[in-house]
Amino acid sequence: MPPETSLALFGRTDEIRCLDGLVTAAREGRGGALVVRGEAGIGKSALLDHVRVQASGFEILEASGSEFETEFPFAALHQLCVPLLDNLDGLSARHREALEVAFGMATGTPDLLGIGLATLELLGSAAAEKPLLCLVDDAHWLDEASARVCTFLGRRLAAEPVVMVFSARRPWAEHRLDELPGLDVKGLSDADARTLLAASSAAVVDEKVRERLLAEARGNPLALLELPKAGGFALPEASSVPSRIERSFQNRVAELAEDARRLLTVASADPTGEPRLMWAAAQQLGLDVSMAGAVAEASGLVTISTRVRFCHPLARSAVYLAADAVERQAVHLALAAVTDPLADPDRRVWHLAQAGTGPDDEVAAELERSASRAKARGGVAAAAAFLERAATLSVEPRLRAERTLAAGQAKFDAGAVGLAAELLTSVEVAFLDDLQRAQADLLRARVAFIRHAENDGPSFVLSAARRMSGAERRDCVLDALEMGLVVGRASGVVDEVVREARGLEPAPDVLNALVVLADDGHRAGVPLLRQALSDESLMWTRHPALATMLAGELWDTDVHTTVTDWLMESGRETGSPFVLRLGLAQKAVCAVHAGDFGAALSAIAEEEAVADAIGVPPLQYQRLHLAAMRGRREEVLKQIEHSTQASARVAGLLVANTHWASAVLHNGLGDYPKALEAARLAVEPGDLYLAGIALPELVEAAIRCGEAGSAADALDELVERTEPCGTPWGFGVAAAARALVSGEEEDYLEAIKHLATSTAKPCLARAHLLYGEWLRRAGRRVDAREHLRTAHNLLSGMGMEAFAARAATELQATGEVARSRSASAADDLTGQESHIARLVATGATSKEVAARLFLSPRTVDTHLRNIFRKLGINSRRQLRDRFS
Repeated sequence: MPPETSLALFGRTDEIRCLDGLVTAAREGRGGALVVRGEAGIGKSALLDHVRVQASGFEILEASGSEFETEFPFAALHQLCVPLLDNLDGLSARHREALEVAFGMATGTPDLLGIGLATLELLGSAAAEKPLLCLVDDAHWLDEASARVCTFLGRRLAAEPVVMVFSARRPWAEHRLDELPGLDVKGLSDADARTLLAASSAAVVDEKVRERLLAEARGNPLALLELPKAGGFALPEASSVPSRIERSFQNRVAELAEDARRLLTVASADPTGEPRLMWAAAQQLGLDVSMAGAVAEASGLVTISTRVRFCHPLARSAVYLAADAVERQAVHLALAAVTDPLADPDRRVWHLAQAGTGPDDEVAAELERSASRAKARGGVAAAAAFLERAATLSVEPRLRAERTLAAGQAKFDAGAVGLAAELLTSVEVAFLDDLQRAQADLLRARVAFIRHAENDGPSFVLSAARRMSGAERRDCVLDALEMGLVVGRASGVVDEVVREARGLEPAPDVLNALVVLADDGHRAGVPLLRQALSDESLMWTRHPALATMLAGELWDTDVHTTVTDWLMESGRETGSPFVLRLGLAQKAVCAVHAGDFGAALSAIAEEEAVADAIGVPPLQYQRLHLAAMRGRREEVLKQIEHSTQASARVAGLLVANTHWASAVLHNGLGDYPKALEAARLAVEPGDLYLAGIALPELVEAAIRCGEAGSAADALDELVERTEPCGTPWGFGVAAAARALVSGEEEDYLEAIKHLATSTAKPCLARAHLLYGEWLRRAGRRVDAREHLRTAHNLLSGMGMEAFAARAATELQATGEVARSRSASAADDLTGQESHIARLVATGATSKEVAARLFLSPRTVDTHLRNIFRKLGINSRRQLRDRFS
């Protein structure tokens, strides 16, 4: 009869084929990642062992998650990379520093994106010599930082000879690494289960017992191999298969001598798996270590060599839970005593906290210091865990309230919004001072904003502001305004913000400018807005989203571009994904309204790359702007549907963007009733920027629908908004709208004159179209052809397909056939390929492009080969010629 180890992969033909395919692909230079998912005992670790054997000639890196280390940032990533750390000097200085900070080898604030790129470079350089296999067991216990980096890596290995295989237990597996390809390992079929049970060394001679065992195991291989050793079986519905397996392990533990059992408890309580610590703690407990170690290994539950390893994760948890509370406390106290307080103070204090039997202010203070160290390293999840435990151990009510609030803030920063909300409800507000209560209100606002079930986040911000004074209070009111604009105006938040601001001491800042704007209109408010935007140190750094809205409100492309450039530069220098994504989105919007759709596609592709790198959905509004201007009906409607579903903020700016986009689309298509309906919805809230750019759409649609009164009212509002700004774009758009209402030729000519000096190329093209349509209807066909031809050339050249088709129809009515735009091979490039092509055309190297798009240089080279093939070229020089 074969040993049990040969039965571990019984019935796993399909799973083995899948894993072998990954290994074969890596030998050929194509990498990939796979998460092997399933319940405890289903055979995930055995499949990892199979991959390890199959990957002969590979360098193998291994790591495993630990329940006790889920709060320690980059713990698992450090395990994985330890064999490669001697190669750090070969990395670029920036990447070397990123990993040194992550692994505690240098001080600084971890940059998650930089760490991901640095690890990708580290793995890629190692794989240059021979293929690389990374095995990560118990991935459901990965710390959050490691899980995010591993997800980043797993999505970028296609062009690298690197394979990453994770094993993760359900249901926790669904919360991490879920963006990577998965392999669900299910129970064995009834026939395979019977064959496995018959082939195992455990004799089950009683037919009734055999049938009951098969029913309880439900095809779980470990259950089939372990439960016969348990000496009895629970009813199938009494508990889950993992808990029954744990009981079988606990039964084996109970049969051991006391010293061996306590040694196993020490091993189960130590997340590091270091034999040195285990032996030292055992001696601290007065155990006979030589006898205990021999008996523990003979049990088959643990192996002790350079690392302490349990035979199965359930064995470890079973051993720990088998010990009573007093014994666990003694074990943690012993581990704390032998853990170096200088080299590893955080694990030491964590063991002390686990060893406590009640409140202890001294340990709580140490936990608070550990939280500060963890936060400095970017370990917000660890900081939250330390602070939450510190609050529990705090005797003094004031300290308990402060630490609970701090734990809630850290939980929020770690992405655990639900846990943050729970901690907020347990904060004893009576023991907080005014500043701390303001901080609690701000945290409630952030939780409400993220959950967006209700639009009450800004109200919490205002509540916090009322507890502050001076500049801090003004800044907090601006926070509420910025949040209110994003959440939407239906809640009346913006009006509430303005009322609050009226009660503040006047100051020459943006808040005062907005109050004047609301009270006295644009003629009085615009000069103050322009002045406030000129102070970048105050405005742009603290409220970047609001700054972009105000720049748009001024109809000033120069200011908008300046703010956008600052956001891009600041985002790259600081490594802030939020600022960089905002800058890229605004760059796309600027490019769309300048008619450079290629540049817009590039910015959209780069924003998507950043979003993908940090594991969040890409921004939508810049896609809406581009889709609307291009005028592809199905694409726009699909984008609108996606954007509407993506936003639960029914009155928010994203939805307002969809109304504007719909108005532009339907004006281009000549469906004026739909355009009018959408434009009214876009204008109605009166939002900064969006309501302004929707007004020209409303004027045009209303005139075409015969609603001259609505058009005149919209024109008056448009002039009120644009005239004080004094920009060619604003003057030109207002003149074009006035021409539609008045029917006066000089208004058309004025619009073209102003727009010709602006960067708003799409508006200039549309002004020529409107004038050409007016001339044709006036019977001046020769004059009409000139402007319609100009409009068609501009519109088709930019790719504004709906408006170009409208111009072509008008041109045909004058007796001239418009030449259709010839298709370009560049049209076949994806957004990412177009962006890579443009970057390379400027002289960027593959390594520089890779850093911008969070890819490996090898992946960039693969994209370049596809670009060359699609464009029919074979060199970077030819690429420069195409995109110059």
